[in-house]
Amino acid sequence: MTVTKEQSLKEAYLYCHVLTKREARNFYFAFLTLPKQQRFSIYAVYAFARIADDIADGENSTDQKKFLLNQLRLDLHSAISGHASGLVLLALADVIANFNIDSKLFDQLIDGVEMDLVDKRYRTFDDLCVYCYHVASVIGLISIEIFGYRDERAKQAAKDLGIAMQITNILRDLQEDMLTGRVYLPLEDLEFYAYSEKELANSITNKNFYELMRFETSRARRFYDSGSELFQYIDPRSRACVSVLHGLYLRLLNRLENRNFQVFGEKIKLSSREKIMVMIKLWITSFLIKYR
Repeated sequence: MTVTKEQSLKEAYLYCHVLTKREARNFYFAFLTLPKQQRFSIYAVYAFARIADDIADGENSTDQKKFLLNQLRLDLHSAISGHASGLVLLALADVIANFNIDSKLFDQLIDGVEMDLVDKRYRTFDDLCVYCYHVASVIGLISIEIFGYRDERAKQAAKDLGIAMQITNILRDLQEDMLTGRVYLPLEDLEFYAYSEKELANSITNKNFYELMRFETSRARRFYDSGSELFQYIDPRSRACVSVLHGLYLRLLNRLENRNFQVFGEKIKLSSREKIMVMIKLWITSFLIKYR
């Protein structure tokens, strides 16, 4: 029995859906608010990002990881030209064509994942922002092409929201990242607040630690504020997804602060019930935002 292109694409999108539902955690609840075409397109984008992340976080040597990421880059371009190898790339190539997405954004995403293989520290916040752009803001820029928008200011807002979310992840995952030899907090901030890497490695929570965390939290909030501008530029049919993502991650940041930054014990997270409640609330209120 011959499998048609339509059947293959359906299988590819379903595979991306299953993968996203299993792995996406916070993202999946936001994706549920999207219209069907946008929803399944975002699943394909997430699945591709997941493949890249899994390569970087795997147990292979650094050289092997670089080889695999380069192969993923080659496979991506091959898929775009009509020769997809694997279900995820088949679906992703269809998404790129349907929404006329600049393929360079996916190259930049791979560039960001590669940064994790060589850059274990960031001297300044500007340096960190380069990393945040590649691993988070780029996803935002890809997503708004799928969501639809009218104003070019949506791009800057998408970048800022990506940075806010990435800072939140960094603060929550301090211990986990330190165990892999990574310190994402800018070294200039550690020095300014006189909190050392040795103290971080030993899970020390002192006055300097709390001042540092409050500073980084305040910084993240500024990016959430500017990122919230995206609500008014996104197509109303897709706006709830942005609103839910913003709301979930901001609530996570609030929880980190309310629990006095207890990031060296059990991982701080939101329950499925909380995520569902946030999704419902913000889905409803998103319809009240004026579309520019």
